[in-house]
Amino acid sequence: MRNDKLSLETHEWAREILRIGNRAVKRAQEENRKKGIPNVYDFNGHLYYELPNGELTKEDPYPLSKETDSSEEKC
Repeated sequence: MRNDKLSLETHEWAREILRIGNRAVKRAQEENRKKGIPNVYDFNGHLYYELPNGELTKEDPYPLSKETDSSEEKC
């Protein structure tokens, strides 16, 4: 027998929230692919970029954005 302290209703609610979140992420990923925007993932503290063609890389496809970000912080 399980020793859960959460009610069945709470488990069902959490499962529904997880389902909604997963669906939203999949839609956002597909929208990024259609617009040519890479999806970014963090695996064990390392960033990976999924390019619109499906290729995974550790190389930032927008390296100039780092320079722009750092110069904006100085202003």
